[in-house]
Amino acid sequence: MKIILTGGSTGGHFYPLIAVAEEIRRLAKKEHILEPELFFLSNTAFDEGILYDNRIAYKYVPAGKLRMYFSLRIIPDAIATFFGILKAIITVYKIYPDVIFSKGGFASFPTLFAAKILKIPVIIHDSDTSPGRVSKWSAKFAERIAVSWPEAQQHFDNKEKVAWTGNPIRDEIKLTANEGAYEFLGLTKEIPTLLIIGGSQGAQFINDQVMSMLPELLQKYQVIHQTGKDNFSSVEGESKVVLEGVAAELTMRYKPYGYLNNLAMKMSAGASDLVITRAGSSLFEIALWGIPSIIIPISISHGDHQRKNAYSYARTGAAIVVEENNVTPNILLNEVDRILNSKKTSLDMRTAALNFSKPQAAETIATEILEIALTHEK
Repeated sequence: MKIILTGGSTGGHFYPLIAVAEEIRRLAKKEHILEPELFFLSNTAFDEGILYDNRIAYKYVPAGKLRMYFSLRIIPDAIATFFGILKAIITVYKIYPDVIFSKGGFASFPTLFAAKILKIPVIIHDSDTSPGRVSKWSAKFAERIAVSWPEAQQHFDNKEKVAWTGNPIRDEIKLTANEGAYEFLGLTKEIPTLLIIGGSQGAQFINDQVMSMLPELLQKYQVIHQTGKDNFSSVEGESKVVLEGVAAELTMRYKPYGYLNNLAMKMSAGASDLVITRAGSSLFEIALWGIPSIIIPISISHGDHQRKNAYSYARTGAAIVVEENNVTPNILLNEVDRILNSKKTSLDMRTAALNFSKPQAAETIATEILEIALTHEK
């Protein structure tokens, strides 16, 4: 059995593919199915270490963005897509998989085009409330369509093929690590803890807000701050200036990190009472952890996805949204106080987050992939 995974060149596409790959292997072993051969086709390997650890072979397929606006990149992107389609047809034909699973994005287009030409069964998954162009196009010939948000179902004509599965999340970050979390992070259980995640995009805006209110925050709270790798040195330096003259016992409450690896993120989630975040794929992890959140969506994102995702999640009662143009240190501080000073508010938001989460998303999708692959294999 051979299965191809494909998707865009961001973590929001890549890591759900890995979560599904993990479940494919687990289910194959459980059902005594011969271990499948897995391949990842994209314009970048994204994380070669994770691909190697999961025994997924990477095949380079060039791709260019499918732009709907004028840009000097239109011609080179079109050339990359053309050669990507040729490369994908040859690569897919040589592998001749039993099924292709796509997370969408421009990097998946050549592989999906090849699947259509070669009549390979396709399953797609889209992570946004309003699906992208590649997802809408590939949905016309896909065997199954999975979505992360319930309202995304209305964007597809073939409703019988669509299922709200939630977003696949890797096993290693599904559960929070409560035991030893405070010791690991150098925190105390007696003081509420705030986790601030800048995200892969737009981290600088959140970093600036944190610096503006850091002394006031530390009067009441402990702060775990993921700054983004590229921003860590500048944030660390600025925080020393901002906290100059602040009592040492308060400065010890601030824990900046350029990047939180899986263990550190699980520990941070286990110790945190509230999260400030962007509206990317981290929302699904936060929901699974059952932590209240304040969402600051990126004001300009492709298809306005961040804003739409943020308000969709907030409607569940698990979060509140503060848009960038409304953000001030005082507003953020007031919202943090309002949530953490009310046990009822915090509990209601935690309950809503857990009710929204779908921890079996990866297993549900992997089951469908294997079923179609077995049928095609025969």
